[in-house]
Amino acid sequence: MPIIKPISDLRNNFNEISEICHKEGEPVFITKNGQGDMVVMSLARYEQLESLIELYQKLGEAEKESQSKVPTISHKEFMKQMRTHINE
Repeated sequence: MPIIKPISDLRNNFNEISEICHKEGEPVFITKNGQGDMVVMSLARYEQLESLIELYQKLGEAEKESQSKVPTISHKEFMKQMRTHINE
């Protein structure tokens, strides 16, 4: 269930909102004049979301690459080539 607070709580009860963000690990939605205005979250949660977005972007790139016609080799073959190269 989303946590929704009026903007006056952000001004008057900042410590309470901060505590909610850290304890619950969820964002707090701030309303202004009854309408959604902002989202407040802990830095840890923000960094987690940023990492997830970065992972999805990398997975998207990998998916595109895997669907291209570029020749590929198996992991086993790659490791064999690397060992040969290192041992030379």
